[in-house]
Amino acid sequence: MFGVVTRNEEELEWAEFDVGFYEVKDVTGRSAEPLADGVNMVSCFGDNAAVEAEPDLAAVSDAGERATRERPYFDWAYVCPTREDYREGVLEIISDCAEVNPDVRLDDVGFPRAEYCHCERCDEQFESSEFDDRFAWRADVITEFVAEAADRIPGKTYFTLYPDPYPGHLYERAGLDLDALAEYVDEFVVPLYDMAYTTTYWLETIASGFADALDRPFSVELYAVDVDVDNLIHAAEVAEAYGENVLFGYDASNARAALRRMKAESQDGVSHG
Repeated sequence: MFGVVTRNEEELEWAEFDVGFYEVKDVTGRSAEPLADGVNMVSCFGDNAAVEAEPDLAAVSDAGERATRERPYFDWAYVCPTREDYREGVLEIISDCAEVNPDVRLDDVGFPRAEYCHCERCDEQFESSEFDDRFAWRADVITEFVAEAADRIPGKTYFTLYPDPYPGHLYERAGLDLDALAEYVDEFVVPLYDMAYTTTYWLETIASGFADALDRPFSVELYAVDVDVDNLIHAAEVAEAYGENVLFGYDASNARAALRRMKAESQDGVSHG
């Protein structure tokens, strides 16, 4: 199946797409009302606006650096996953989404990097926990959050993964224990974004890695903004070999053009009569 990821309500109804994902809360902090016609998406711990308004929300590294856009390796700010007040707000948004459409997609779940978080709250919680290993404690924090979220989602729980299938990387970087999360997640989504897709060997390599790493089908999400249609088609064909679904992000018109051409090309040479 082919789907779209969008901020525009009308694009969810386009016939070319089998499924639509609608951003209700994104990493900027922008929010919208959930819709019944799409799977509503929630950026859980990526939130520029929240961190700008309350800097203490940001996760803190072992060197005392806050996880903000001022860091050279962050495109957005990350809220510490142990902030109960913030977590409750996110869970309320998830509940609101689930009341409108039973399926919900969780985005930006996890710690920002391996060296996060060492805020006072995290240090206290880890030291008072039953864990001797900080990575194991972090994974438990994230799994607990996902369990709480999934409990509020009566339909399918979709979960976005950082595109790194190398063994141990998601666990060490973000606190994601894939085996533990599999109990609560119905379908993982892997964004494999490029601005051009002039080559796709890397796309195939990463998708193949996730096929080995996951014990269930997953979807591949492609970036469609200003990408040459032929290149986008080629990327979709590669992604389709591994993904349960292929999703196109943030340019529904370009994605629709690619799907129409793919359909037309598949019918070339067919005769009737």
